[in-house]
Amino acid sequence: MSLPDLNKLRIGHGYDVHRFADRFDPAKPLILAGVKLPVEMSLMAHSDGDLILHALADAVLGAAAEGDIGRLFPDSDASLAGISSAIILQTALEKAAEKGLKPINLDLTVVAQAPKISPHAEAMRESLAALTGLTAAGINLKATTTEGMGWLGRQEGMACHAVVLMGPDV
Repeated sequence: MSLPDLNKLRIGHGYDVHRFADRFDPAKPLILAGVKLPVEMSLMAHSDGDLILHALADAVLGAAAEGDIGRLFPDSDASLAGISSAIILQTALEKAAEKGLKPINLDLTVVAQAPKISPHAEAMRESLAALTGLTAAGINLKATTTEGMGWLGRQEGMACHAVVLMGPDV
């Protein structure tokens, strides 16, 4: 296996946050990393609200110097209401590919008091692998709480940080 030219490696960081809806909406289940979680929680969002894929798409766009998802998918566009975050991520990956970049590895951190992420982490990693073309070995997904502090600690919402290493297709 040849190594990529280190001058062509790019790092991107993404961050996303969504507030929990006051009530569970069965039409808008909690989806994280493309996986529907078996919990009665909904996030408020113009799209399907998958904050992991949103943070990852922003990280990919950042590495490719292509702005952010708000520029590509503005929440002021009614035609995008309920859009699948997988489409958002795919568009970001296509923009990066146009510049000769593809993901090498991902590191994702979900910040939430609830729900518990660990029971779903492997399914999420497998979903992320399918969405990005990586193997699960190239994807790290972890979760942390805020120890009950602040709006995340009060279970008012969730956040996600994403870091992606991108490089040329070798």
